[in-house]
Amino acid sequence: MTSETDLIPAPARAARNTDGHKYLDRATALDARPGTEGVARWLRATVGAATGLPFPEAGEGANRVVLSIEPDLPPEGYRLVDDDGPYLIQGGDAAGVFWGAQTFRQLLGPGAFRRAPVSSAAEWALPRITVEDAPRFRWRGLMLDVARHFTPKEGVLRYLDLMAAHKLNVLHFHLTDDQGWRIAIERHPRLTEVGSWRARTKFGHRASPLWEEKPHGGHYSRDDIREIVAYAAERHITVVPEIDVPGHSQAAIAAYPELGNTDVIDTASLTVWDTWGISPNVLAPTDNTLRFYEGVFEEVLELFPSEFIHVGGDECPKEQWRASPAAKARIAELGLADEDELQAWFIGHFAKWLSARGRRLIGWDEILEGGIAEGAAVSSWRGYGGGIAAARAGHDVVMCPEQYVYLDHRQADGADEPVPIGYVRTLEDVYRFEPVPPGLDASQAERIMGTQANVWTEVMEDLARVDYQAFPRLAAFAEVAWSALPAPGERDFADFERRMTAHYGRLDALGVAYRPPSGPLPWQRRPGVQGRPIDGPPPNR
Repeated sequence: MTSETDLIPAPARAARNTDGHKYLDRATALDARPGTEGVARWLRATVGAATGLPFPEAGEGANRVVLSIEPDLPPEGYRLVDDDGPYLIQGGDAAGVFWGAQTFRQLLGPGAFRRAPVSSAAEWALPRITVEDAPRFRWRGLMLDVARHFTPKEGVLRYLDLMAAHKLNVLHFHLTDDQGWRIAIERHPRLTEVGSWRARTKFGHRASPLWEEKPHGGHYSRDDIREIVAYAAERHITVVPEIDVPGHSQAAIAAYPELGNTDVIDTASLTVWDTWGISPNVLAPTDNTLRFYEGVFEEVLELFPSEFIHVGGDECPKEQWRASPAAKARIAELGLADEDELQAWFIGHFAKWLSARGRRLIGWDEILEGGIAEGAAVSSWRGYGGGIAAARAGHDVVMCPEQYVYLDHRQADGADEPVPIGYVRTLEDVYRFEPVPPGLDASQAERIMGTQANVWTEVMEDLARVDYQAFPRLAAFAEVAWSALPAPGERDFADFERRMTAHYGRLDALGVAYRPPSGPLPWQRRPGVQGRPIDGPPPNR
């Protein structure tokens, strides 16, 4: 049985009404008031399947669960009330009711996280408590990189369920990179025919001598994308697609060589990249490239209704542009100072293009270099600096600094940690991450829309490895993103660990291959596979 204090993320308030429990049984009805019908479908399909309770439509009396939208609650806020009357799950909107249903599920215990009943229990107990809660941030994100190692559709749907269970509401979907193009574009079929697979894959860090000598690939059809977006929407998760430009584009250039700097290299000889790092092969700043990607983005907008479209903009080497007569001519034609301003022009073109269609551009913090387009938002990954600069300049920011919330970074410094990358970032380190940096005034701090944990999959060859790197740290991150916590040094990590004891049972029921507190299990290790560990604490910037 779960204690009311075992909830993750921690709610703003949870108070006992009385001792004892309310019991749900096969006669417990589900009374879905207007606007909550989708939450009712989710409860019957998910919690109903796990508990064996059919939740018939509303009956009379106290033996029912009432879902309702209440105007006194804030957006995404919720309230659970368990007294002598019906059990109430109330929200400020449908999303709030849904997050309340997630807390309701946690209160039922780990068995409610399975796909079918594992006991013949006729009743399920709920503690008699009132919970009131609302999120701190409106952007509570997870970035999933499916370009480096492809995650089949079923794996993406599974991660949407895991996000929902932790009250995360933005999936940043990293769909394209040097190592693969993962979304079907009808007018440019070679992007997936050629660009979605590579002949082999580096195993471990790029300095590793090991190779996986077999083709790797995959992509999502348009209907796959529609399904993912709809599945996410039912769980009040927004999917923000990323189409990376002008760097991280070798897969696209391999498919359509005219997109590259043909006056510098033989782009027709390029293949989808089979190793890691930053490819020097970037898009040419030509009108042909702009028209090509406008066509790509037109199809992306058809499939993704999100306010924001992510265009990458990071790690774009300028060597080919510096050597390219065509790029130099473009710089002169536009009256630009240098290649940094050329990249800013490239990103600015798509910021205006998206704005004209009612969308907003978001990019990694490199889009600040050379000038940032009006209305663009920034994903601050190289520490806090880019986000601070963007917020002070009046731009919206998602804080996702590498040294704090890149979940590909190693979780301990032991020799058994699989393919160790980056700094040691323990569960406690993530729990003490603060998305809003000091030094911002109140209006600037309001520009921090939220925060995001990033899962880059260069050294994660399958979903079990993704699970290991993401969990349990994603649970700590979810609490940081949702709950109004004290300052980092004042946070009660011991209490979080205590609550995690119950939460591991939920993760077990969900089949998550998380890193145990005691360290990796034998089959989670990767002996002899080279990583890139960085010693010492990360820079606090």
